[in-house]
Amino acid sequence: MATVTRADLADAVHRETGLPRRDAARLVDMAIEAIAERLSAGETVMISEFGSFRVRDKRAREGRNPRTGEPAPIQARRVVTFRPSQVLKMRIAEGRADTGNET
Repeated sequence: MATVTRADLADAVHRETGLPRRDAARLVDMAIEAIAERLSAGETVMISEFGSFRVRDKRAREGRNPRTGEPAPIQARRVVTFRPSQVLKMRIAEGRADTGNET
């Protein structure tokens, strides 16, 4: 499984738009920063045909240390969740069907 980095995204923008690599990298950084700012403010970020990023508050709870089995408190925290759009779900399902036949 491959990981997609900022550099990979900038390279894709460069190839698709013809922008210089430096400008493409700035554009990717600006988009990521805009998403991060909105999420930090507790807002939902929806990207058409991709999905939604939401901030969710998780309550404090009692957990367990997996090694020892002893109780361990888990503090309340805010987390980011992602919910894919129907379009993305369909693209992923189609990709699985294509690669599933190759094995």
